[in-house]
Amino acid sequence: MASNVEIKARAKDFTRQRELAEAMSDTAAEHMFQEDVFFNVPDGRLKLRSSGDSAGELIYYERGDVSGPRMSRYFIGRTEDRSSLKRVLSSSLGVYGLVRKYRTLFRVGDIRVHLDRVEDLGDFIELEYVMRDDTVEGDAVRAVRDLMTRLCIRERDLIDVAYIDLVLAGRPGTPR
Repeated sequence: MASNVEIKARAKDFTRQRELAEAMSDTAAEHMFQEDVFFNVPDGRLKLRSSGDSAGELIYYERGDVSGPRMSRYFIGRTEDRSSLKRVLSSSLGVYGLVRKYRTLFRVGDIRVHLDRVEDLGDFIELEYVMRDDTVEGDAVRAVRDLMTRLCIRERDLIDVAYIDLVLAGRPGTPR
């Protein structure tokens, strides 16, 4: 399984944090609309991501619901026929929920910075340190914490759950 160290936080000053990320970024910003359909699974989370055309990514991940830098382990499978795969998964597993967002992506060294405008939720910022085989987890955590400071992300802004959990919060009868 691939892994990363990540945080998710409410973006308290989205415009300023975007400017800071852009100034630090090694590459030009990437802009995308993403729709994630989540499916019922006994462990972890399984989502089918679309970003426009008929292609998609099936992403399974395991991550603890804790705030602060945390390890996430994942598999990604790419498909050229997202709608057929969605029909199969919806019929066999059932749909758990849906998240739609507009994402701006920056890369600062080994860290992916996501500035997300999530439908029905608001503005968020995520940091993902993509681990390599030789990466020491403690080094990744330190790098994420350093970038948190540089991007004005405070501990009290961190959230401990996925967007799907926030979208579904308060809806009775939602399985999890």
